[in-house]
Amino acid sequence: MSWRFAKVIILLPCILAVGCGVYTFSSSSLGNVKTVAIPLFGNETTESGLREPMSDRLAQAFVNDNTLNVVREQQADAILRGTIKSYRRDAHTYTQAEVVNEYICRLSLAVEFSDRKSGKIIWEEKEISNFGVYNANTETEDDGKSKAIGKLVEDILNKTVKGW
Repeated sequence: MSWRFAKVIILLPCILAVGCGVYTFSSSSLGNVKTVAIPLFGNETTESGLREPMSDRLAQAFVNDNTLNVVREQQADAILRGTIKSYRRDAHTYTQAEVVNEYICRLSLAVEFSDRKSGKIIWEEKEISNFGVYNANTETEDDGKSKAIGKLVEDILNKTVKGW
């Protein structure tokens, strides 16, 4: 074995270890927050059937993520409260015959993540919004709502446990 080859074999793991490093999404930025309560979201729109799936899917996302345990409000270190501020469904795309091909459902929320004991707000968004597009021929408005809720759930989870 040549000396040059031996150097490569010895140095390669060191270079890879330094170059790649360890990248983790830890909850260290959450401090002592280990548990979260997610009360039923409020709804300031005239559209019914939004607050339950929003709250339920958000709680399930936290359970699946497993960074924070979802508990009752009295046991929680932090509380994630939200209010649905607006909902709109608009035509999104049209066929050549000017018939609606896709609709877009837009959902906007106000969300606050706070320390239950101190009352201090950890983060707050006065308006966080996202959308869901659905095919007018093969899907329903509920599919569009569900897609928008799914994107918002991901946004809120990322902001809470990953800090972005």
